[in-house]
Amino acid sequence: MATCSWANQISNRNFLSGIGFKFNLGKYPKVDFYCNTARIPELSLSTQVQSTYLKDIDIPGEKISYGDLTLQFLVDENMENYKIIYDWITGLGFPETTQQFRKKTKDKDGIRDLAEQFADGTLRILNSNFNEVAKVKFLDMFPVSLSSLDFDATQTDVNYFTAQATFKYTVYQLTSSV
Repeated sequence: MATCSWANQISNRNFLSGIGFKFNLGKYPKVDFYCNTARIPELSLSTQVQSTYLKDIDIPGEKISYGDLTLQFLVDENMENYKIIYDWITGLGFPETTQQFRKKTKDKDGIRDLAEQFADGTLRILNSNFNEVAKVKFLDMFPVSLSSLDFDATQTDVNYFTAQATFKYTVYQLTSSV
């Protein structure tokens, strides 16, 4: 018969709420993304098959796959947060001139640095008292899509714009703040 040790039990019996979070993009500290929705992306570990004469056995593999980070955010009145993602994507894709890419890959001293095309971001998870309990740091992020904004003069109510941005990244790190 197994014994229960109170030292191994969860001490806080409150559940995590889905409305307590903030997202910050490290490279652009003046622009706060007013996120409506965010999710910690899926994480999957590859497996290997160990052959045996009776049954093949799955064993842990060596590669982790990370899902895309998708954020839905309120667009500010001056479109600053939307334009940052727009400029970032067009700077990486340089659809008109190669100068767009050169501008995106220069650091603050004007020296070319390909690492400038990436940014780190942090999703801060808040408890029911809106205190940070964990953070998810996304390393080497870059945007791959930005949703459209549909203007419609026939609407009678004021509906504030939300946009959706999808990012790729190298890895994410989940750390506890408590």
